[in-house]
Amino acid sequence: MHNTKAILEKPGKMIIKDSKITDPKDNEVQIKVTHVSICGSDTHGFQFGPYIPPTDPSIEIGLGHETAGVVTKVGKNVTNFKKGDRVALEPGIPCGECEFCKSGNYNVCPNVDFLATSPNYKGALTNYMNHPANFTYHIPDNMSLIEGALVEPASVAIHAAESAKSLIGKTVVILGAGAEGLLTTLTTKMAGAAKIVVIDVLQNRLDKAIELGATAAFNGNDKNITSKILEVVGNNGADFVYEAAGSVATAKLGLTIVKNTGTFFILGTIPGETPVEFLKINREITIHTLFRYVNDYQKTIDMISNGTFNVMSIVDKYFDYNNVQEAFEFAVNNKSDFIKGVITVDPTAK
Repeated sequence: MHNTKAILEKPGKMIIKDSKITDPKDNEVQIKVTHVSICGSDTHGFQFGPYIPPTDPSIEIGLGHETAGVVTKVGKNVTNFKKGDRVALEPGIPCGECEFCKSGNYNVCPNVDFLATSPNYKGALTNYMNHPANFTYHIPDNMSLIEGALVEPASVAIHAAESAKSLIGKTVVILGAGAEGLLTTLTTKMAGAAKIVVIDVLQNRLDKAIELGATAAFNGNDKNITSKILEVVGNNGADFVYEAAGSVATAKLGLTIVKNTGTFFILGTIPGETPVEFLKINREITIHTLFRYVNDYQKTIDMISNGTFNVMSIVDKYFDYNNVQEAFEFAVNNKSDFIKGVITVDPTAK
C-alpha cells in the first residue's frame, strides 16, 4: 500500500515524503484520509513551528488534526466499524488513567496525545493513519466527508457555547472572526443569545459574521470600538465575551466590555503574557479558559447531520494535497480573502 505524509521540513516549508503504515492495533481502525481542514494552529506551526517545540529536534512534525476519511482495516477487537465506513476522528487521545480523565474532563489530560502536537507530532496530512476506535465516529449518510473534517473545529464552538450554561436572552461579544469565532457566532446564536457583536479587523470576516446572524460587526481598529459595542449590548457591558483572536489587544478589550458578574471566555491561544489590571475587574467577573472540547463530538455530528449547524458556511477555499505548500502559503498570506480552507487528500471520496 503506497503511503505518503506531509511534514514540516522547516518553518515555512512543507514537503511530502514516502511513509510506511503498519496494520492497526487490536483496538484501532485504519483510515484512508480524505479531507483535512486547516486550523489556525496549523498555520502557526507552518510559519513558526509548533506552540510546544519537540525536545528532539530530529523528530518529524506533521500538521493537520481536523480530519475525516474511510475505514480500510480494523483491529481484531473492533466490532463497531468495518471496511468502507465513513468516519470523523477526534484527534486527542487521553491517557484514561489520570484524575482528569477519570472525572470526565479528558480534554485537560496532561498526557494527551494530540495530532500534530506533542509528544508525537503525528499529523493528519497523510494518505493513511491508524486511530483508536473509541475516538472514531461514524458519519451519517447525509453528511459529506468535508463536513466530517469540520466536526473538530465545530466541537470547539459547541463547547464554547455550552460553557456559558445558558445563553437565552443574553448579550455576547466575540472578539475575532476567524473560523472559530464565526463558528462560535453560530453556536451562541443557536443557543439563544439575544444580541451578538463580532469584532475583527478584516472586512471579509465582518461581512461573514453578519451573514451568519450577528447583530452587529465592527472593525477592531476603530478608536471608538468600546462605545460602539456598548451601544449594542448596553452600557453595563456584555453578559459573555469570547476572545477568539489569540491577541493581547483583544484580551485587554474583553476585560473592559464584560458586564459586572459576567464571564470572559478565553477561546483563542494567546502567546506570551497578558497584563491584567485586577482593580479594573474587581467586579465579580469570571475569567474562564476554554480548551478544545470534551464529550462533544457525537452531539456535533448529530447537529450537523440534522441541519442545525451549518459548518460549511465558513468554508471558502479548497486545496489539493499535492499542493500542500501552496495551501499553507495561501492561508498565511491571504487572510483578507480567506476564512477556512479544506485540503482534499483523496479527490475520489465524497
